Amino acid sequence: MKQQLEALIQQAIDTLKNTGVIATDVTPKINLDRARDPAHGDFASNLALILAKQNNSTPRVFAEQFIAALPKNEFVTKVEIAGPGFINFFVNPNARYQIIEKIHSAGQQFGLSKIGAGKKVQVEFVSANPTGPLHVGHGRGAVYGSVVADLLAAVGFEVHREYYVNDAGRQMDILTTSIWLRYLEECGEVIPFPSNAYRGAYVRDIAATIHHNSQNEYRRPAELVMEDIPADEPAGGDKEKHIDALIERAKTLLGSSQYRDLFQAGLNGILDDIKQDLEEFGVGYQQWFSERKLMDDGAVAEALHRLEKTGFLYQKDGATWFASSRLGDEKDRVVVRENGQGTYFASDIAYHMNKLDRGFDKIINIWGSDHHGYIPRVKAALQALGADESKLSVLLVQFAVLWRGDEQVQMSTRSGEFVTLRQLRNEVGKDAARFFYVMRKSEQHMDFDLKLATSKSNDNPVYYVQYAHARICSVLRQLDEKGLPRDLSLGMQNLTLLTQEHEINLLTALSRYAEVLEKAALQYEPHVLIHYLRDLAHDFHTYYNAHQFLVDDVALRNARLNLICAVKQVLHNGLTLLGINSPEVM
Repeated sequence: MKQQLEALIQQAIDTLKNTGVIATDVTPKINLDRARDPAHGDFASNLALILAKQNNSTPRVFAEQFIAALPKNEFVTKVEIAGPGFINFFVNPNARYQIIEKIHSAGQQFGLSKIGAGKKVQVEFVSANPTGPLHVGHGRGAVYGSVVADLLAAVGFEVHREYYVNDAGRQMDILTTSIWLRYLEECGEVIPFPSNAYRGAYVRDIAATIHHNSQNEYRRPAELVMEDIPADEPAGGDKEKHIDALIERAKTLLGSSQYRDLFQAGLNGILDDIKQDLEEFGVGYQQWFSERKLMDDGAVAEALHRLEKTGFLYQKDGATWFASSRLGDEKDRVVVRENGQGTYFASDIAYHMNKLDRGFDKIINIWGSDHHGYIPRVKAALQALGADESKLSVLLVQFAVLWRGDEQVQMSTRSGEFVTLRQLRNEVGKDAARFFYVMRKSEQHMDFDLKLATSKSNDNPVYYVQYAHARICSVLRQLDEKGLPRDLSLGMQNLTLLTQEHEINLLTALSRYAEVLEKAALQYEPHVLIHYLRDLAHDFHTYYNAHQFLVDDVALRNARLNLICAVKQVLHNGLTLLGINSPEVM
């Protein structure tokens, strides 16, 4: 209904342009909202309030001119001017029945559009360091990014999903050294394990696999490993100096080739695990982009060269700095350390330069909320490179907090004390986990209630929505069991029999689906779709409890079956976009 009305409004605007009432260079945005009070019509617009001033008129006078230019159409029964100049539209009650035919005709394509046609969008999400398995904190960003990408594709954008693999830098060296030390334990060497190393069971598993395949190939005596190594923190030393010294010792004793073997074994083992986790969680990518490749291809050096040419790099204390404070950042940032190694930020500048060079119209980064302070420096780098920084949108996601009863589960990848995403999925199921993760705005705090997520009750929102779909399937099975005819097309001509309040509510809800989908996609807000599906499920359950569907009156029975089948289709379409199943039996 909204699309039909927008088309009529656009025709009226074109007429007013042709007659000189509206300047030809004015392109007004059509603001059309559903009226909250039925007494004020079905839809309302503030168009007259916006355009009157631009055209040297008063809102009410302009509204009268607009109404006079509005094409006559049986779809609109009445148009009124309200208040200072709001325009209220009353839609023909019979028009609401068209939505059922549209849903039945379009099927799984219902609600999809081409709003973003011709535009390329890159969505980068998760991008967790490959230093350990994904935990429940990563799950929210994974589902949010996945659904945002799918929603954008649903409204016509060409979407490229990408995972940035941080396979370079100090954290990977700490992981490699942690694996080597656990490997030495497998060989029988006795070495105190560093307090700042990765301590999870997965490190032992990788080390055990390397030992099984290679035996003592990478073994070095403990006394050589620990000779002159600075004390660790528990012994009164500095844990950072301790682990850095062990990293250098590993590189020296193993040599570049063997060190690279262990580095690659750790990276491959963890990355394969991450890929499997995400795939089983319904999250897929077109590309896994390697940070090391940026370095190997000279992209980092090229990015720094471009910044140098623009005058944004300078030398201080032996390091190379990016003057990001000149472009809105709170302070300048190091891009090359005193030892000549590039920083993570330098790689990130090169990565974003690469994104823009690939010709995306929009770049969306989905980061944890702890990266909030990182946004200004990245945007500053894009400005310094002469790029359009408005092409970049950074969406922040609060990590979900997992609770078991009244006890919060602590999560630390370094210590190994965390609940993995796989464990969560095995406990509550993929559907409940995905639904819960996008139930709130991404930037809002979220407590993940395990007990609620696994309950089979109406209090569990995903169960409530899925149960609506299953209930409709049950009605259709009863129809077959009773031997009643199932040619639902016979009921289309009798849709005007749907006059009960519950039926009108459902028809109105169904007509909103495409609008909700568009809003959820363009505003990057999957929770809008979640709330819509919960409301639609509520309207159906209320209808189910108040009325019989398999009545003796054939015309009414078919009309009601057509209505609930339309509800079933929309529930299925919405759940599919969320990556959630639509069960037929529960």
